[in-house]
Amino acid sequence: MGRDRARIEVTGLSKRFGRVQAVRGLGFTAEPGRVTGFLGPNGSGKTTTLSMALGLIRPDAGAATIGGEPYAALERPALTVGASLSADFHPAHTGRAHLDIMRRAIGVPKARVDEALGLVGLSDSADRRTRAYSLGMRQRLALAGALLGDPSVLILDEPINGLDPEGIRWIRVLLRHFASEGKTVLLSSHLLSEVQQTVDDVVVIRGGELAYAGTLTDLQRGAGAPAVLIAAVDQPTLARALEQAGARVQGVRGETMRVHGLDVAAVGVVALEAGIALTHLSVEQAELEQSFLELVDGADRADADRADADRADAGRQPPDETGAGTRDWGAS
Repeated sequence: MGRDRARIEVTGLSKRFGRVQAVRGLGFTAEPGRVTGFLGPNGSGKTTTLSMALGLIRPDAGAATIGGEPYAALERPALTVGASLSADFHPAHTGRAHLDIMRRAIGVPKARVDEALGLVGLSDSADRRTRAYSLGMRQRLALAGALLGDPSVLILDEPINGLDPEGIRWIRVLLRHFASEGKTVLLSSHLLSEVQQTVDDVVVIRGGELAYAGTLTDLQRGAGAPAVLIAAVDQPTLARALEQAGARVQGVRGETMRVHGLDVAAVGVVALEAGIALTHLSVEQAELEQSFLELVDGADRADADRADADRADAGRQPPDETGAGTRDWGAS
């Protein structure tokens, strides 16, 4: 598949469940060769959006395409798109049995099961029943199912949830390698801190609407200028001098003051001119996570209702040969 055939494009996507507008006029792209983080608070419409992209839910308006085609129009969708929307499995099945059901449904060789288990580090646990799997192991098995068809696109809903630090490093390396081969990764999370070392691009959704779409680098630039942290012998007097110089000062009564609007050199000059000795002077870089939280701060109470809708959507049965999700739809 060429690079253009691995592009995910969402245009004007909308979906309502009863009185709840889960997604409204959403548009973004996930490009080949890059990892795109799809971020937003719980209930913001992420799972609903991913489900529409995978043909599991019909949108009220707009479209989601992969390589210019709706998911359902792809010739063999599970060999193009690997997806995981949940990490739930038949508790009596082993990891190997689960993948074997999937591989027969999508038509890939039996050897691919062992290959996928090896890719996600579950070879030694393949014959254990999934009821004995930890959450992190279930996440690995869900990813194995997504990789089973050797796809050019991965769509993953909260794949880092439940992983320990070693598991997070492992999935980071795996997804970065996948993207380095010119393939596309779209993964959702409700925490930027979980994925900021993994993603190239960021799409932030708030209340079902787009709040930000761009590179992680641009979001980092938007996190703001660094604050200057200072402590002084006479903090109230120094705070007044700094404010007269155009700074905004916080924490005057605390042990350390935070100064915005002046760089560290300018703060030192003001203190010198005021004749006030500094006992502490450092620079605090604005937190990227804070910038993200400010983007999603406008989410309203309807998000709680969307969370219920999202959880229901994640459990829907996929159509034949989707490869979407990780439920054993062949199980009785």
